[in-house]
Amino acid sequence: MSPIQTMTAAVVEARDGPFVLQTLARPTPGPGQVLVRVEASGLNPLDLKIRAEQAAHARNPLPAVLGMDVAGEVEALAADVRGFATGDRVYGLIGGVGGLQGSQAQYVAVDADLLARRPTSLDARGAAALPLAAITAWEGLIDRAQIQRGESVLVQGGAGGVGHLAVQIALAKGAKVYATALGEEDQAYLHGLGAIAIDGARPVEDYVAEHTGGAGFEVVYDTGGGALLDASFRAVKRFGHVVSCLGWGAHGLAPLSFKQATYSGVFTLHPLLSGEGRGHFGEILTQVAALAESGALRPRLYDGRFGLDALDEAYQALASGRAHGKVVVDIAHP
Repeated sequence: MSPIQTMTAAVVEARDGPFVLQTLARPTPGPGQVLVRVEASGLNPLDLKIRAEQAAHARNPLPAVLGMDVAGEVEALAADVRGFATGDRVYGLIGGVGGLQGSQAQYVAVDADLLARRPTSLDARGAAALPLAAITAWEGLIDRAQIQRGESVLVQGGAGGVGHLAVQIALAKGAKVYATALGEEDQAYLHGLGAIAIDGARPVEDYVAEHTGGAGFEVVYDTGGGALLDASFRAVKRFGHVVSCLGWGAHGLAPLSFKQATYSGVFTLHPLLSGEGRGHFGEILTQVAALAESGALRPRLYDGRFGLDALDEAYQALASGRAHGKVVVDIAHP
């Protein structure tokens, strides 16, 4: 056990307030927990809403240490933890919501079920970019839609955080993948992944006619909600399936019902908030790591570099909408 008893953490004390570096007591792992020496913390759009107290489904009482995604090394572990050892390099979706400490600190005590060994093909930054987005993509495509080899899959918002991983997972499973995006840069990125890129500004009926002869796609994954989910109902094939990770609004179901298609939603945070089913996170991330090891999956990273002392700037980069790729914060240690 390291003699270090304190750690540096970035704390947000008030709604949309600045991050303040504080010296806090280093956590001690409780039953079933692992103490992770944090190397990198991935940011997500949801972090912006949590900081601003604008996410009713993802509250975190302030003051708080935020950050849901982590990559780091096992520093210590409770006596009842199996499957991990000191020095293991791990990653996971671990906190920053529901009163759980997040990853924007030098150390965090984590439920071991939430972790997996990170892929050796990725450094800490690459691994920290994956957990929330990859789990969300996996739950939608594999757990809900149960995609099959050869199926036509449309990913709405395919160049985004969840979308670009959903595209790669679907391709790895042998699907024929289409993906919408706005702008030539993102469409070129999707083409480079191996998907058929579609200009997201086109009317849905136009691209359904061009790519499916008007029949529709067998599986549609909506990552944007709102009008994009409505478009997904019109894009799905008869007896097909629509899944959404942002299905929070009120929507007309007639286009779905007339096609006798089905719908399911993804609420990735439920295991963190309820404590129920946390082991599935570790299971998914183990399979995601295998895809990364095989070369079938790589995160899209923003090239800006930030430390804990520049966390406000990191959040600004994310909020600007100009960061193509995941914003990741490097966590320094003495």
